[in-house]
Amino acid sequence: MCLKQTNMETRTVLGRQFRSTADYEAARRDAAYIETLKQRYDLRDREETRRFLQDIRAGKYRFRTILGKDLEEELEELLKQQEKEGTGKKEKAKKRKSAEQEKKRKNTEKEKQRKNTEKEKQDPRAAVKLEDYDKDMQKSIVRELKKRERIRKVIIVLCLGVAAGCFAYLGIYTYQTGRLDSYMNSQRQLIGTTGIVSEQTPETVVIHYNNEEIIVPDVLDDYKTLYTLNQNLIGWVKIDDTYIDYPVLQTTNNEYYLDHNFDQEQDKNGSIFLDKDCMVLPRSTNLIIYGHHMRSGRMFGQLNKYSSQSFYEDHKYIQFDTIYEKGTYEVMYVFRSKIYEESEIVFKYYQFIDAASELEFNSYMREMAAMSLYDTGVTAEYGDELLTLSTCDYYTDDGRFVVVAKRID
Repeated sequence: MCLKQTNMETRTVLGRQFRSTADYEAARRDAAYIETLKQRYDLRDREETRRFLQDIRAGKYRFRTILGKDLEEELEELLKQQEKEGTGKKEKAKKRKSAEQEKKRKNTEKEKQRKNTEKEKQDPRAAVKLEDYDKDMQKSIVRELKKRERIRKVIIVLCLGVAAGCFAYLGIYTYQTGRLDSYMNSQRQLIGTTGIVSEQTPETVVIHYNNEEIIVPDVLDDYKTLYTLNQNLIGWVKIDDTYIDYPVLQTTNNEYYLDHNFDQEQDKNGSIFLDKDCMVLPRSTNLIIYGHHMRSGRMFGQLNKYSSQSFYEDHKYIQFDTIYEKGTYEVMYVFRSKIYEESEIVFKYYQFIDAASELEFNSYMREMAAMSLYDTGVTAEYGDELLTLSTCDYYTDDGRFVVVAKRID
């Protein structure tokens, strides 16, 4: 039952009136946040004002009330005024620079004429030779010339060394990238093959969970060969038009596959892996998958393409199959976060694996929606199956770039 509110008191923050206590408190927090942000930028400088405005438009800062929009409009007006004032200054500076250049040109011409005059006065036959100096001076000159020659040779050797190092690094980088691509292609070619799978009938596996028996289904034919090669295989993730097309592994910790590949070999590229606390049978509410942000774009190096809404519009769907069933997921939220201290009381997306209740689930959804860089219009309800892809992001220490999607098929 709803109770009708009467005699609601209005409160004002930065010229805006807010009727509810919640809105008023949110506005006060926004006002304090805005004041803090203004200290970070020199708003007397036009470029600083422009950068502040761009940061807001890019979603770097998020506000809970209309005060955020007011700030954006305030910065737009300030920037217009600064640009108007800057136009006059620019014209004066341009004229001053032009006058200085003309003066410099005339001085250069005068100096050139002076040197030409002196050169014409010199007798070419009067050129100084080494033999014209006494023996002590000749020795000093020779020593100085040899010293300069040695320095020149050292500089050349150092330059050649640096160049060789750069070419070597480029060669190794290209080789390793090509090797990784070849390695992953060989794994992709095993999808759907059954050549090395045992023909013995597997025993029925039963999981006892909360006093319930869950029968484990057969591994999909597509992944039987890969599963035989590595029983840590838990699925496969793919995003069209990116390098993201990899097996997903899972083990008892979240460190091993940071630097090991599918064949359990040491590899700085690591592997794509599922959080150790997630379960596909019975399924966790949210499956969290991690991968390195490689500079080559491999592994999850291209996940941050979703920071562009236009990329999202063309890549709304993520394919994630477990080894037991195929699945298609629609992107809901895209946001930046970080790894927080254990003592910090803040939403930590990497701890959202199972929702104990509908209330808790909805709370998680509100937190992620507030952090999202843009509104996809996609929402989830309690009982939906979610997928989270996470990789490093260097906008801050321990930064993370996160894409959350819900299963639609």
